[in-house]
Amino acid sequence: MNFKTLKRQSIAFAFTLVVVLSNLMCKVKHNKTSGTSANTSANSRKGLKDYYKNYFPIGVAVNMAALKGADSALIVHEFNSVTPENDMKMGPIHPQENVYNWKNADAIVDFAVKHHIKIRGHNLLWHNQAPSWMFKNADGTLVSKEVLLKRLKDHITTVVNHYKGKIYAWDVVNEAIDDDSTKFMRKSLWYQICGDDFIPKAFEYAHAADPKAALFYNDYNSEHPAKREHIYKLLKSLVDAKVPITGVGMQGHWKLNDPSPELLRKALDEYASLGLKIQITELDITIRMQRPRPAPETVANTTPTVADTGFTPELEQKQAEQYKMVFDIFRQYKNVITGVTFWNLSDRYSWLDFRGGGLAGGAAAGETTNRTVRKAYPLLFDENLQRKKAYWSVVNF
Repeated sequence: MNFKTLKRQSIAFAFTLVVVLSNLMCKVKHNKTSGTSANTSANSRKGLKDYYKNYFPIGVAVNMAALKGADSALIVHEFNSVTPENDMKMGPIHPQENVYNWKNADAIVDFAVKHHIKIRGHNLLWHNQAPSWMFKNADGTLVSKEVLLKRLKDHITTVVNHYKGKIYAWDVVNEAIDDDSTKFMRKSLWYQICGDDFIPKAFEYAHAADPKAALFYNDYNSEHPAKREHIYKLLKSLVDAKVPITGVGMQGHWKLNDPSPELLRKALDEYASLGLKIQITELDITIRMQRPRPAPETVANTTPTVADTGFTPELEQKQAEQYKMVFDIFRQYKNVITGVTFWNLSDRYSWLDFRGGGLAGGAAAGETTNRTVRKAYPLLFDENLQRKKAYWSVVNF
C-alpha cells in the first residue's frame, strides 16, 4: 500500500468518524428535548440527586421488589435518599406485642447503607396500619392511657434504637389532623384514649432514643387553607412547649391543578415562620381530575362517559408544567426545604393505581385497596423506567 492510498483511507475514516459522532450528538439532544432517553442505569449521565446536589436530597419510597433488577439500578443512579413505603409502619414491623418483624425493613436499610443512600424512617405512629393489640387488653377492652403510652414508648424506643445511626430522619407522627375543617384532631384510638398527649410523647420518646435524628410531623393536604391552619396550630403548640420536633413533612399527593403556586408558597412561609424545616415527603402528581357531577335531573340524559384514553400528550404536558412549577418553588425555598421524596419509583407501580388513580389524594391511604386499577401516571419515570417530559421539566433549570 503506497502513501497516497493510506492518506485517502485515513481521510475517509476521519470523515466517517465525524459523521457518526455528529449523528450521536443530535440523537442525544433530541432525546433530551423530547423527554425520552436510554435506561439511566446503563449510562453515566447525571441523576436527580446530581442536579439537586446544591439544593436538597432527592428521595424515593421503596418496597422489597425495588431492591433488585432495573428498579434498584435506577434508584442508585437517580436518588440519594430512600423511605420504606410500608415495611417500617407499626403493623408490619410490630405485629404482636412481643414480636418484631425486622426482615424487610432491615433489607431496605442494608441496601441503602451499601449504596451510601440516606434513609428516612416512616413512620412511628399512625392511625392506619396500627396493630389492634396495641389498643386492647386481654379481655378485648380498650387499654388505659398509661398502658397505651407505655406500649408506644416501648415500640418507638425499640425501633429507633434498632436503626440508630443509620436513619437520619423519622416521620414520628403521621396524619393526626382531621380532614373535617370543623374539627381539629382526628378521633383515632390514639386520641380517644390519650387525648392529644400522644403527640408530644411520641416526639419525646423518639428523641430520647436517638438525639441526632431529625423528627417530623407528616400530613397530606397540608397546603389547603383550613387544614394548613390546623396543622400550624398543632406545630406551634409543640414548638411553644419545646417538644423536640425538627420539622413538618408535606406529603405532596397533588394534581394537575392543585396546589396553586400561591397556596404552596403560603404553606411553606407559614410553617417556616415557626423555625421548622420542611420536607416534601410523598410526592406524586396524578393526571386524574375530578369530573363535575351532573345535576340529578339531568343524569338520565347524560351521554356515556368517554373511555379512559390514558396518558395523552396533553396530560403529559400539563403534568410537566405542574412539576416544573413546584420544583421552581422548592428551589427558591432551599434554605428551609431539606428533602424531597417521590412516593414510588415509576409509573409501572404507584399506590394510587389501586385508589381511583389518586383522586382522593393522601386520604386514599385509609381506603380499602381493591383490584380495580386506574393508572395515575404520577411519577417522573414511565412504565419502562424511561425519563418522562416531567423529568426534564424538573432538572432543566
